Amino acid sequence: PRKASSPFGRIIKSLGQPGELNTEMHAIMHDYSFPEDFPLDVINYTQRISTKIEENQISARRDFRKKTTFTIDPVTAKDFDDAISYAPLAGGRTEIGIHIADVSHYVKPNSILDEEAYERATSVYLVDRVVPMLPELLSNGVCSLRPREEKFTFSAVFVLNDKMVIEEEWFGKTLIYSDHRFTYEDAQNVIEQKKGKFVDEILLMNQIAKKMRAKRIKEGAITFDRVEVKFRLDKDNNPSGVYFKQAMDANELIEEFMLLANRSVASFIGKKMDGTPSYKPFVYRVHDIPDPDKIATFLTFVKQFGHQITMKTPKDISNSMNRILSDISGKREEHLVELLAIRTMSKAKYTTENIGHYGLGFNYYTHFTSPIRRWPDVMVHRLLQSYLDGDKVNNKEVIEEQCKHSSEMEKLSTDAERSSIKYMQVKYLLGKEGQEFDALISGVTEFGIFVELQDSLCEGLVSMRDISDDHYVLQKEIFSLVGRKTGHKFQLGDPIRVRVRNVDLVKKQLDFELV
Repeated sequence: PRKASSPFGRIIKSLGQPGELNTEMHAIMHDYSFPEDFPLDVINYTQRISTKIEENQISARRDFRKKTTFTIDPVTAKDFDDAISYAPLAGGRTEIGIHIADVSHYVKPNSILDEEAYERATSVYLVDRVVPMLPELLSNGVCSLRPREEKFTFSAVFVLNDKMVIEEEWFGKTLIYSDHRFTYEDAQNVIEQKKGKFVDEILLMNQIAKKMRAKRIKEGAITFDRVEVKFRLDKDNNPSGVYFKQAMDANELIEEFMLLANRSVASFIGKKMDGTPSYKPFVYRVHDIPDPDKIATFLTFVKQFGHQITMKTPKDISNSMNRILSDISGKREEHLVELLAIRTMSKAKYTTENIGHYGLGFNYYTHFTSPIRRWPDVMVHRLLQSYLDGDKVNNKEVIEEQCKHSSEMEKLSTDAERSSIKYMQVKYLLGKEGQEFDALISGVTEFGIFVELQDSLCEGLVSMRDISDDHYVLQKEIFSLVGRKTGHKFQLGDPIRVRVRNVDLVKKQLDFELV
C-alpha cells in the first residue's frame, strides 16, 4: 500500500520441505507456471461428456473395427494417441491405417475444457509424473486407444503397391478396435526373433519403415540418435540407478509412420493438385535452415577430428552432418559432436507461414498425431475436418496467435522437463561426495570447465579457482582453456577424471574437482 513503509504479503501455499521430491517437482511446476490440478468446473464439465458410441455416429465414420489394429508405446504410457492397422488387398497391395485419437470429438470449441486445454497447450513430462493437457478421464480413458475397446479416431490411410510405393491416401473420421497393446520392447522382440503376435504385420511394417527412413535420409533429413537418460526409481521415487534409452527398430517403425501421417496431412492441405502452394490457413511445424555463423563454429570444432562440412547448399550441409554423425559413432567425441550439432540447428516452431522442415527434409510438415498431449494437433484436426467438409477458413491471424502460444508453452515444457532431470541427477549423486568418475568436458568458460559424467550424464562445474597448476585462458575459437606457461589444454570433448566435491540439492548444483 502507498502509506506502508515496506511491502508485505501472506503465505497462500506451502510447497513443503526443500530437497524433497514432491516439493521440488511442485516448485518446478510453479517456476514455469504450470497448474497442478484442473479447476473443478473443468472436471465437472468433463464428467458430463457423453462417452457412448451411438449408432448414428458410427454411420458417419469409416469402420476399421474388423481390421488388424494395434498400438506400440512406452511401457509406462497410459495415453495412447496412435494405433496402426494393417489389411492385405488384391494384387499384392497393402492398406496401412494410422489412427489418431479423435480428441476434437470430445473437446468442443469455446467450451471451458477447450479454454483450459488451450492455456496449457501441452502435457508436461517431469521425471516422475505427467502434468496432462487434458483431464485424466479423457487423456488416459475415453480418448486413449486402449486395447479391446472401440474408439473414435481421425485417420490417415495409405494403400501401398507390392514395391511399397504409396498409390492412394485418404483422411477422415473413423472407428477402430485395437486388438493388442505392444510396448516398444514387445515389438522389438517380435522384430528380432521373428515370432510372436502379429509377426507378419510387424515385420512388413518394419520393412516399409526402413525404406521410408532411408528415402528421407537420402533426400536430406538429418538423423540425430540422441541418448536419453532415464532413472530407476525406488518405492519412494528416489533415484536408485540410471539407464540410457536409445531408439530401436520398434521406435523407428512408429516414428516413420507418424512422420508419414504428419507430412501427408500437411501436403494435402498445403498443396494444390498441380503441386503449387495452396496458401490455405493451416498449422505448420517448421524448421529453418541453420544460422551460417553457427555452422561455421561447428565446422571449426569438427575439423580437429578430421571432419569437413560442405556449405554450398542446405542439402550439402545436411548430407555433411549425416556423414559426420555416422563417422563419429562409437568414438569418444560422439556425444559432444552430437550435442554441438543439435545446438547448431534452428528451433522448430508452429506457424501458419510454411517454410518447410529442414531437419526432416520435408517441404510440408505438421503435427497431427498427438492431440492428447499437444494443442496444435487438436487445431490441425479441426482445420483438416473443415477443409474436408468444404468450409472456408478465414481466421489466419487467430491461428497464428495460437501457434505462437503453443510454441512458447512447448519451450516452457521442455525447460521444466530439463529442470526435473537436473534435480534427479543431483539427487542421484547425493551422498557420493568424494567419489571419482570418468567424465567428458561438455563446456569451457572463463570461470571453469563443465563436465558430464559418462555413466549418468550428470553435469557440473570444475571451478577455475580449483585448477591451480597454471593460469588458464579461454580460447573460444578452439573451445579450449589453454595454460599460459605449460600450453596444456582442456578442450571440449576431452575425457577427464573428476571427484564429486559438493552436491547442492536446493540449488540443483554439482561441483567437481580434477583428479
